Amino acid sequence: MIHHYPLNCNGKLVGLSSPKIMGILNLTPDSFSDGGRFNNEKSALEHAEKLLKDGAEIIDIGPQSTRPKAEFLKAEEEIRRIGNVISSIKKEFPEALVSLDTFYAETVAFGYNEGIDLVNDISGGQYDGSMFEAVAKTKLPYILMHVNPSYETMHDKIKFDDITVSVNRYFFEKTAELLEMGITDIILDPGFGFGKTVGDQMKMIDEVQYFGFGKFPLLIGISRKSFIYKPLGKSALDINEETQKLHMNVLQQGAKILRVHDVAEAKKTVDEFNSYEL
Repeated sequence: MIHHYPLNCNGKLVGLSSPKIMGILNLTPDSFSDGGRFNNEKSALEHAEKLLKDGAEIIDIGPQSTRPKAEFLKAEEEIRRIGNVISSIKKEFPEALVSLDTFYAETVAFGYNEGIDLVNDISGGQYDGSMFEAVAKTKLPYILMHVNPSYETMHDKIKFDDITVSVNRYFFEKTAELLEMGITDIILDPGFGFGKTVGDQMKMIDEVQYFGFGKFPLLIGISRKSFIYKPLGKSALDINEETQKLHMNVLQQGAKILRVHDVAEAKKTVDEFNSYEL
């Protein structure tokens, strides 16, 4: 089953011939890098506008932080945090695609009613048994991330014989399950920053082209991840140059979506990549 482009995002057909930038909008008071600044509707809208102006085509709304030791929220609290943010963004910026970063079926159903265009699930359907069913009902594109099997073990470093083989085995099993449920617009995310050693993540960067058997578009989220800044003895906000080099590397290997905090810098990288490709 070859993935059919374009993606059907809530009735809008979105081609991926040119890479897209997904800008991160955290609604969390405790998120690791921009926590608390955007967790009310007005500032969320302002930040969404900035992300779009800087070149994002997708806004990824995250009501819950998944950094190590973050507070665990139930679906009701996620929904409370989201409030009217999704519908306000859709009203204010109708051209923007909105992705919802959640691992709860209930939050997906709420987000769908508010107008989301994609579901971004860090859990691969593993943290809520109703997740795939909820996504199937929406008929929206689904971002499938590789991650450890439970919320509690999400950040446990696992020893993989071969990280690329392990991630692909997971993708193979999960995509088969999704396709069987009628979810055909699938985007794969190898899960940088989740339970993997620095060495394994550098190997993943070098082997991005091998993920997903060429059948599904790839999303890469390495923005402000510790596997980049810790070995350099730098902070999360201090690694733009290194991050853009890695972004260029994964784009050259066929990545289609970059999930980033700093959209303007990623846009320069994508523009440079596109100028080579022409």
